[in-house]
Amino acid sequence: MKILMICTEKLPVPPVLGGAIQTYISGILPYLSKVHNITVLGINDPSLPDQETIDGNQYVRVPGKIFEVYREEVISYLEANHFDLIHIFNRPRLVLPVRQAAPNSKIILSMHNDMFNPEKINPEEAKAAIDEVTNIVTVSDYIGNVIKELYPQASSKIRTIYSGVDTNRFLPGSHSKMQKIRNEIRKTNGLENKTVILFAGRLSNNKGVDRLIRALPELSSKFKDLALVIVGSKWFSQNDVTDYVAYVRALAKKLPIPVVSTGFVSPSEIQNWFTAADLFVCTSIWQEPLARVHYEAMAAGLPIVTTARGGNPEVIRIGENGLVVENPEDPGCFTEKITEIITNKSLMKKMGERGRELALSLYEWNRVGSEILEVWKK
Repeated sequence: MKILMICTEKLPVPPVLGGAIQTYISGILPYLSKVHNITVLGINDPSLPDQETIDGNQYVRVPGKIFEVYREEVISYLEANHFDLIHIFNRPRLVLPVRQAAPNSKIILSMHNDMFNPEKINPEEAKAAIDEVTNIVTVSDYIGNVIKELYPQASSKIRTIYSGVDTNRFLPGSHSKMQKIRNEIRKTNGLENKTVILFAGRLSNNKGVDRLIRALPELSSKFKDLALVIVGSKWFSQNDVTDYVAYVRALAKKLPIPVVSTGFVSPSEIQNWFTAADLFVCTSIWQEPLARVHYEAMAAGLPIVTTARGGNPEVIRIGENGLVVENPEDPGCFTEKITEIITNKSLMKKMGERGRELALSLYEWNRVGSEILEVWKK
């Protein structure tokens, strides 16, 4: 089939600036393109040409950033090009304009967060969009359940397909390919002989890293070898200092342990910071769809402490590959779960090994690709 994959208007594909959806598309393309003729439509970027072909996949890039601008570009492109199937990522508001421009194409919708909520899309438009799509793929049961609660008529069309990770790139620090990188990062940043706790994500209040920082004074009184690494910035490639970023930095300065704050790290290098760490902590306090950092932490062989928010707990087998904080608003709950893991080095090691096993058996990109192909076949 001739297939068009429509990305969002926020970040380009390939994920030169990061982004979960962009990473997802790039991860599955090698498997989809073996079977179908694929074009990826996304926004332009100064670092990328407006059109190119990579490994047989055509990339078309148009102006975006603002939804209304992007929508018009998408319609113009579809009016000039026919596709058998159109797969829209995380923009239900594109479904009706796409249907108007492509009346005979099959439409699939992938949902990566809460874009069906009434404040994001008019309920009447949402119902009409659901009628037009053949299937709705979600990245977690949580996202699927939210849609079902709002629009029960969508239930039969919804299927959860968990995301994936490149397990050849995200590797444990003990792996022969990564030992040198791990040692160099730790030496350069004063992390030698430390138990390194890693946070990776946007620096925003809903991501909650301040709770982890506020848990560390008590943790550091119990464990003398701790260090914290914070990887991330305000918004992907933007290193602006917001009030929240300034607050996080001020809290971190008061800590009695080494703190490394990297700012934005290129997606091509971020695996090195996972390799350098010993424990991964996700601190999200919002109803997060399911942060892809969990897959990356598992692939890197890190035990995980995450929060009972949204879809995040769905990839945690409690006591096997990690633990779940039920009340992430309370820094003391992070203290409790982190203590439970780092007091028992044997458990810590087993959790990391189990996470790696799960990444290899359940969360490879080939599995994601094969499940998407099943949906396209229907």
